[in-house]
Amino acid sequence: MMFSATYAYSALPVSEEDFRHKALAWADQFPHVAYYNPNAISYPHQGFAHLLAVSSRPAVSLNASEAFQSLRQTLQGEHPLLCGFLTYDLKNQIEKLVSQHPDHVGFSPILFFAPEFYIYFHETGLTAYASTDRIDRILGEIMAASVTPAFVPENIQVRQRVSQEEYAVQVARIREHITEGDVYELNYCMEFYAEDALVQPLPLYMALSAASPTPFSGYLKCQDTYLLCASPERFLKKEGRQLISQPIKGTIRRGHTPEEDAQLQHQLRHNEKELAENMMIVDLVRNDLSRSCATGSVRVEEMFGIYGFRQVSQMISTVTGQLRPDLDLVDALLGAFPMGSMTGAPKISAMQLIEELEVTKRGLYAGAMGFITPDNNCDFNVVIRSIQYNARTRYLSFMVGSAITYDSDPEQEYAECLLKAQAILKVLGQE
Repeated sequence: MMFSATYAYSALPVSEEDFRHKALAWADQFPHVAYYNPNAISYPHQGFAHLLAVSSRPAVSLNASEAFQSLRQTLQGEHPLLCGFLTYDLKNQIEKLVSQHPDHVGFSPILFFAPEFYIYFHETGLTAYASTDRIDRILGEIMAASVTPAFVPENIQVRQRVSQEEYAVQVARIREHITEGDVYELNYCMEFYAEDALVQPLPLYMALSAASPTPFSGYLKCQDTYLLCASPERFLKKEGRQLISQPIKGTIRRGHTPEEDAQLQHQLRHNEKELAENMMIVDLVRNDLSRSCATGSVRVEEMFGIYGFRQVSQMISTVTGQLRPDLDLVDALLGAFPMGSMTGAPKISAMQLIEELEVTKRGLYAGAMGFITPDNNCDFNVVIRSIQYNARTRYLSFMVGSAITYDSDPEQEYAECLLKAQAILKVLGQE
């Protein structure tokens, strides 16, 4: 049985920031850790809840080959808070698709764990949850923990899986498919990777979060596999019967001055190609939500919103709907997964071509990290701007991509990919 206790930051002998850093350092001893950080960023329907959860027990038993049906069975009974992820290749269980490329990181297709202890961080304090006799002892252990040292990149050699010349060839192939009517937009991604990379994942995550704070940032440890996430994008949030999805399409760099920044954001808001890309994905997401939402309830709450983050400004739209009373959270996931902004349109054709054109399995990239509450509400991001790391094999990976349309210029699309990779390359000491 879980017991909760609320504490004001003013009652703690350390600052709010020091306490959070100590809590993360303490948590990292456990085999399962999930940290969700909105970075106090204002965002429509808010960012992630600020939450840290840990467990020393095995993950929830789910049948990976029947992931969604297995998850539904878990959610139909009483269950605690669940923290975890859905990998991109679960698409193969939703549609008749395959993924045959090599997977160098090795995340499970799906994983959720039930935390033994978790903390919600609020503006003025925190609420801790654990068994009745453990909360005070755990908080004492956190207070005694040392703050995680700063990340120092050493001997990390990042390489590209696809060269700029190969990238241009693939963009030309995508344009041919668009001409032939196979797709009208496709999100093509490429991998950056480092072999024999000996890194400390938690300090690296904290460096990435400091360099690129986002509303759907997260740190996930599942035994030897880690996700260090600086995502600005929400996949799906469920609040009661309301579903919220917020696709991102449209990217531009930040300006060096407020005047230049405003000019660049104005340029993004009036770029016909970016507007067309965003509109196509909004239509796709509307269709995805319509599969599980009541007729007439799906609407575009905001179209072409421009939001500035540390590295880039993004064009974000918000689509909402009301889940049908005869359907559940898993139905909503089945209708919308994976996020349309990471596939293209039409969605199934785009995913088939992605398998043909890309050379590595996406794994958790383009999948979703999030949590499910005991009352079957949820919040999941889209895993982008993120590092995947296997501590056992020392393989480090991150992917970036952009939406290719007929009007795409290969050099500009390639430059956009590098812009999205900028923060990760910087913290890895590659710039």
